[in-house]
Amino acid sequence: MTHLPQEHGPLEPRVLQAAEWDGWYDALETAFGSAESPERRAMWQALTEVDRSLAVWDGDRPVGAAGAFSFRLAVPGGAVLPAAGVTMVGVLPTHRRRGVLTALMRRQLDDVHERGESLAVLTASEPGIYGRYGYGLASWQLGVRIDRARARVARPAGEPVRLRLADPAGSAADCERLYAAQVPLRPGMLARRPGWERVALFDPPSERGGRAPLQCVLAEDRADATLLGYARYSVGISWEHGGPGGEVRVREVTAATPGARAALWNYLLELDLTDTVVAASLPVDDPLLHLVSDPRRLRSQLSDALFVRLVEVGDALRSRRYAAPVDLVLAVEDEFCPWNTGRWHLHAAGPEHPAACEPTEDAADLALSVRELGAAYLGGCTLAAQAAAGLVRELRPGALARASAAFGWPVAPWLPHGF
Repeated sequence: MTHLPQEHGPLEPRVLQAAEWDGWYDALETAFGSAESPERRAMWQALTEVDRSLAVWDGDRPVGAAGAFSFRLAVPGGAVLPAAGVTMVGVLPTHRRRGVLTALMRRQLDDVHERGESLAVLTASEPGIYGRYGYGLASWQLGVRIDRARARVARPAGEPVRLRLADPAGSAADCERLYAAQVPLRPGMLARRPGWERVALFDPPSERGGRAPLQCVLAEDRADATLLGYARYSVGISWEHGGPGGEVRVREVTAATPGARAALWNYLLELDLTDTVVAASLPVDDPLLHLVSDPRRLRSQLSDALFVRLVEVGDALRSRRYAAPVDLVLAVEDEFCPWNTGRWHLHAAGPEHPAACEPTEDAADLALSVRELGAAYLGGCTLAAQAAAGLVRELRPGALARASAAFGWPVAPWLPHGF
């Protein structure tokens, strides 16, 4: 157990009890300087895994918190692996710089390791914090703000798609099945556990800000009504100088075929009484970049998304596929999880073949920390780019190019929703 010196005795993390949740969450709201609606708070309470939630107490008051969700994460090659979704991390302002966060991270990663999960992932309110605990930025997201009067999406010929408005809750089961089928196709996607459809549909009147309720439009095959895609969105209408100036806020577009995707975006860009379409989180290689008639009208913005931490290096590297043959030795440094430190022999014959990764005494080809390995793990951040930043060292000529090609992946990683 980690002990933290302070005036009245040790501060130490322990597992939360269900009856303590309200005070624990109060401390998180104080740490983040926020107050959530009763509806949002109730949703997160229902989703909290109490046995994976930690608190540091000073007397009878929680002063630090950290939680985790038991997720499954898609990795290159289509495997969907158990991963700890680190969440609800905060320390009261009165107790910062006293080792509380480090103690929470220490206890949490030990727990993840004991559970046999080789990965931990998080989204960061302050990205500069988590690198020292071994988390590397593994995926980005694209936000767009589209001037719909100056951008069009042409519907491709040859795919008979019809669109139908549906009740978001009533269509949720079918939409969730379609979403689940897409998860293995893109690294970084989360397999939604039961109950997480509440997050996708969350739409209390108290948080709409005058917008209309959440809508869902389905894209179906004309011949047999098979669901091919769906979009969830809301509309806010404003009137400026006597004319409409509404905004379409896109929450999610999921499509199994190019025709369905194009039909859904065409629909969103042609809604009456609106002039702007906003989507906050798309993959950086989203097909919309190629579908839209004028990409400058997307007014895009890039932001960080998922941070990945390899908790068990050997198992994590064995569990994904590699885009090119690879046979090299990685010298890995991991100060926070020392069981990862050492040289690892990684071997794979290509994307169709499983990989092997074992400890070795052989000379290393590349040297890097677990943070850089986590950043490269989903295939979206190249080892070559990190080497150019001085973060990865090539020890054998040619090893960097081979490793960077192998760790890459044809589809960019993407986190579809936060947690």
